[in-house]
Amino acid sequence: MQHFVAERSGVLPPIRALQTRSGRVGFMLSGSGPSTILLFSGAGMSLQGWEPLYPQIERLGTVFGWNRPGMQGSDPPRERQTGAVVLAQLRELVGYTGLEPPFVLVAHSLGGLYANLFARQYPDEVAGVLFLEATHPADHEVLKKHETHLTRALGKVLALPQVFFRPNLQSELACVEDTVREIEAAGPFPQVPLRVVTGGLTPRGWVMSPAAVAARRANQQELVRLSPLGEQVLAQKSGHFPQMTQPELVLRVLAELVAIS
Repeated sequence: MQHFVAERSGVLPPIRALQTRSGRVGFMLSGSGPSTILLFSGAGMSLQGWEPLYPQIERLGTVFGWNRPGMQGSDPPRERQTGAVVLAQLRELVGYTGLEPPFVLVAHSLGGLYANLFARQYPDEVAGVLFLEATHPADHEVLKKHETHLTRALGKVLALPQVFFRPNLQSELACVEDTVREIEAAGPFPQVPLRVVTGGLTPRGWVMSPAAVAARRANQQELVRLSPLGEQVLAQKSGHFPQMTQPELVLRVLAELVAIS
């Protein structure tokens, strides 16, 4: 088992730019090793949201992440951002970089829907999945109701003006129901090693009602049951951003997942 101790973090690899069919996209690629890790950010989250995992995550394999349309370094979205559209852009980028499957998918928040869809559509290309406070398909109504609170929270977490992330957040939340339907129409989730990291801190009442909190926690357990190899890990000191508040825990869980994938 690998142990991760606090060290200088927040050193991201250079963000490159690629002109794709859907516009200019910023991405990063670094690390080495037998595993290939794909990072799926949450809606409105730029690559900076993964900073606390660097540079330690690079020891676990080759790591790829991208800023989806409407985020820093990427053009505004040109079409509706359904799951199929998001994955088409990802596939184009992965093809450009020459990365080969199988992949370990690491997905935070709304990125969990895209990783969920990817795993179902390309099961032979997935070695393992790590969900970080990931969105369950049944969470979509709660997301819509709390868009204002989510926008405010992202502004604080990223320390950025809303103009830098709101186009992405709005375009992806507007298509959540489409993405959920795509997941429902896709094949079964593959029987691969799966870890679900859930924040242990309860959101304040003005952010989410007790009933909504209870429903979301039940949905987190449903995510665990997607695979017979699924396990839940409680991040006791974290809310919705465990990769930022407990990066050592996330790295440890990812290292264990990589080892068995």
